[in-house]
Amino acid sequence: MTDTLPPGLAALPPLREVISRHGLTAKKAFGQNFLFDSNLLDKIARVPGPLSGARIYEVGPGPGGLTRALLRAGADVTAVEMDNRCLPALAELGEAAEGRLTVIESDAMRVDEPAVLAGPAHIVANLPYNVGTALLVRWLTVDPWPPWWLSLSLMFQKEVAERIIAAPDTNAYGRLSVLAQWRSRPRIALSLPPRAFIPPPKVDSAVVHIVPSDAPDGVPVKAVERVTAAAFGQRRKMLRASLKALPGGLEALAASGIDGARRAETLSVGEFVALARCWSALS
Repeated sequence: MTDTLPPGLAALPPLREVISRHGLTAKKAFGQNFLFDSNLLDKIARVPGPLSGARIYEVGPGPGGLTRALLRAGADVTAVEMDNRCLPALAELGEAAEGRLTVIESDAMRVDEPAVLAGPAHIVANLPYNVGTALLVRWLTVDPWPPWWLSLSLMFQKEVAERIIAAPDTNAYGRLSVLAQWRSRPRIALSLPPRAFIPPPKVDSAVVHIVPSDAPDGVPVKAVERVTAAAFGQRRKMLRASLKALPGGLEALAASGIDGARRAETLSVGEFVALARCWSALS
């Protein structure tokens, strides 16, 4: 947190008061669950590291609880919100932030992020549950690599967070695990119980922090997507059966030297990369 807050931010009323004044309630249709605890919100804002002067992209700010924490930490925030009920509260926050908050009314799935941001940014968001995984896959599969984003600090249902970091030969390991780990490093940074939210969800939540790493040579992202989709699409089957529907899949399996009697969940991320490299070379 910055040592001195702008007077407008320092004078903001409690978030509960803002929500009450604007008649805001979390909408299931938008996958919303509001966080009120400022200490917890400040912890989430610290996950990417020091933010003084940093550029942040936030999806689904709602009434602006996490946005406040990011601004308190000294960041410049661009926030995308499709629920127009929240816009007046965010406008008040923008005035208090003295030019450090830009709000875009839009569906985040339709935003061209590099076009609306002035440069590389950290993504920090309490993602709406109904689009969180789709947004993550979109950010993990961008080209070129390294991506336009510097890091991802994203809140998910804990079950999804565990899938992102899962190791082979575990129940949680799947396509999302490989997409997250083949050219980035994910970890669970924080766990949050249902009681932290209003209304409380039925499941625990977790903040996942993801940092890009070097991409393996000769492996197009589309190859990883196609191979993992085929392999995990029928995860109970042996690879020689699940990859049969992928043109060139069996040839790539033979070229990689991976035993076709194995199942997808037994392959390491490195083996999937090798398989995708062979498939790309044969396609």
